[in-house]
Amino acid sequence: MASEVQMDESERKIVNEFCHHLEKSKQLFNGLRDLPQYGHKQWQSYFGRTFDVYTKLWKFQQQHRQVLDTKYGLKRWQIGEIASKIGQLYYHYYLRTSETNYLNEAFSFYSAIRMRAYYSKASKEERPDLMVKKLRYYARFIVVCLLLKKMKLVRDLVRELSKQIDDYTGTYEPDDQMEWNLVLGEIKSFIEADNIINVVDVDSSAIVLSHRLTPINTPPLDKGSPVYLTLQEILIVGNCHEQVKFSELTLDMFRMLQTLEREPQDDLTTQIFDTSPAPGRQPLCGLGQQSSIENGERNARDNPHKYLLYKPTFGQLNTFLASAFKELPPNGAMVLYISADGCHGNQKHTDDAAYDLGGVITNSRRDGEEATKSKRPSHLKEIHCLHPGDLYPYTRKPLFLIVDSSNSSAFQNFPNLFGQPLVCLLSPEQVPGNMQEQQLKGSLFTLFLHCPLMALCFVCKIVDVPITLWDKCQAQVDKFMSEASRLFTRSRKLDHSYMQFFGDDFLRLLLLRFVFCYIVLILHRGFKGPSFYPVSHPSLPTDEILEHPALYRLVLEIATLLEVRGLFAEPGDTDIVA
Repeated sequence: MASEVQMDESERKIVNEFCHHLEKSKQLFNGLRDLPQYGHKQWQSYFGRTFDVYTKLWKFQQQHRQVLDTKYGLKRWQIGEIASKIGQLYYHYYLRTSETNYLNEAFSFYSAIRMRAYYSKASKEERPDLMVKKLRYYARFIVVCLLLKKMKLVRDLVRELSKQIDDYTGTYEPDDQMEWNLVLGEIKSFIEADNIINVVDVDSSAIVLSHRLTPINTPPLDKGSPVYLTLQEILIVGNCHEQVKFSELTLDMFRMLQTLEREPQDDLTTQIFDTSPAPGRQPLCGLGQQSSIENGERNARDNPHKYLLYKPTFGQLNTFLASAFKELPPNGAMVLYISADGCHGNQKHTDDAAYDLGGVITNSRRDGEEATKSKRPSHLKEIHCLHPGDLYPYTRKPLFLIVDSSNSSAFQNFPNLFGQPLVCLLSPEQVPGNMQEQQLKGSLFTLFLHCPLMALCFVCKIVDVPITLWDKCQAQVDKFMSEASRLFTRSRKLDHSYMQFFGDDFLRLLLLRFVFCYIVLILHRGFKGPSFYPVSHPSLPTDEILEHPALYRLVLEIATLLEVRGLFAEPGDTDIVA
């Protein structure tokens, strides 16, 4: 009898300890939303404590599963919820650190939930809130899979989500039925819009291509070339009216964030889900301890730190800019990428390039008002328009600005007030009429910066490309990048700012892809006039780089391979309007 009492006490202790870990984990998780979204130090230790508690909770429920099943009544959906929270932690840690390996960790937990069917009986509980948790899990899993380019799985998950939404709405007739159908529609539109070129295998099956930086696609740099600056901080801003988006990521933002990341290590994804979603490894081992970031040092990392800002107000954008500026270490560079609608200024007064030429609008709302299209008095400037002058203070440190907008020319005369390296890459302000509708599915300029060959195929209206042909064309693109890189390093007329940035792999990639974009568009017969071409500031030398015969020849060779040579003019033709 004593042993039975002792067993009861032991079981009670296990249940109480589990409840303590569970409650503590919920408190810490809910506190994450109160942490500042910017900066590097303020949130680090809190995340570490949260991971520690969830690690203990996960291990504890594994070790005492039988007691918790029989005495506490632990259900599989509750285990799934713990795993889902850990997956969310990893995803948010990726967002805060930009390290793609944490995406793989999030994927491993989300995948385990599906493989073990933790939520399979949620619908039988007759609780609509459980079904909502299941739907949210699916939406989060889809985002992670999209970022990891696991497109076959994405399509499977979308089908499953659609069925789950039907079950949920059919059973409960909930108030949020329209919202979930909207989410599903956004996902489907996003996938369709991102799939503008089909690279197909010999059996006509689609091949998924990754567009992150790898050792293979990193453009070469002449041996002995100095590396002055490295990219450390990135702000990716999106506010294009009606452009396809999902989960506060426009398609342009989605493409650019991949362009500015290295490919995650494959070995982290090859896991066997036997005892836990991440067997043999503790989640973010050691994060609970004081890290070098907390000590004021910046860890060497694969990817620059970045902020993703969807429709930020001017105040929000300025706050994040100031934070990135503050965190920028010596010899660090900041990229500000903006994909947004143009906000045209008062063209009658052009004496002040800082504000009179307008800029780009980052948010459509005015303070205290809902989004509106009504015209305001002409003497009032748009409150959430980012003008060139708004960025002048941030040129005290190296700034690499990319503006993809119908009013990008507002940034064309950007003064270098502090003598620091400053480069602006500005999109064309127009596209041919037959491509304007396609802009809703992502900007052409951003597509060139994301995947030059895909953009070239797009402007030539090529939809399907056999993988063998794609590889041949990609080899020519690689030759272009190598040759253009050589021309940069040997140019005598190049502004010194370019060479300050050129040593960084990501910035070199963007500069070379900009040149590719310029040459493709200036040779393409469908693009006629300066407003159809991208612009750089300071100007790149035309004879040494932008109009170099070797680069022209390589682009035309790609056009020949794709059998669209007739769409391109000969260098020197009157069709070319520079």
